[in-house]
Amino acid sequence: MRRNVWSMMEDKDIEEYNKIGWELKWNKRFIYPKSQREIVMGRRHYAVDNQKLPSVTTILSKTQPKEKQESLAKWRAREGEANAQRIMDQAAARGTAMHTLLEHYLIGEKHADLTDLGQQATMMAEKVIEEGIKGHLDEIWGSEVTVWYPDLFAGATDVVGIYDGKESIVDFKQTNKPKRREWIDDYFLQLAAYAMAHNFTYQTEITQGVVLMCSKDGYFQKFEVNEEEFRQYKFKWLARVSEYYASLE
Repeated sequence: MRRNVWSMMEDKDIEEYNKIGWELKWNKRFIYPKSQREIVMGRRHYAVDNQKLPSVTTILSKTQPKEKQESLAKWRAREGEANAQRIMDQAAARGTAMHTLLEHYLIGEKHADLTDLGQQATMMAEKVIEEGIKGHLDEIWGSEVTVWYPDLFAGATDVVGIYDGKESIVDFKQTNKPKRREWIDDYFLQLAAYAMAHNFTYQTEITQGVVLMCSKDGYFQKFEVNEEEFRQYKFKWLARVSEYYASLE
């Protein structure tokens, strides 16, 4: 059940909360387009710039390596189909709630969710803010904005701006348990895709991707990919794009 948390807070507490977002520097350098998400032949697309382009996550999903598909199938078999789906649905809901809290934080708006899931997501968002955003996110150009590469792909990035002094794409991720770097290749490919799209469309020079991740138990992790490694992920991403379009022929 949702309750109005603001009616339960004293004025001094609300004033302190309101200061949170004001610490962040916004620089609206670019005009980002409005877009619509559509399902085309069972696959998510973005309607943007008079085109319907497959989403980055759709391309990654449809070109998933065979060994990763087999690993997921084995996990679902071990858990049982119903339980596996329940775990995935809960993770998705928790991730959405965490993203909503972070999005409101970035624009300096008040937002609270006192459901059980919302309280867990709040704890996770606070970890990301304290350990991954404060003192690191120097400048925000946009939050939850659509980026696209004409004729190829589109997606929505959590944050684009300056992170630790570098033009960056920043993505927020929830996880059921801590991850090893070698397990999250697709996250880096996602960052590379958004950077390529933004650089092409807005003539920027984004050379860094950052994943800010928190587990449901509150364990925070930060993963960065930049410079030459980031460039290699762009090549890998283009190979996945090529594979995706070849599968449609």
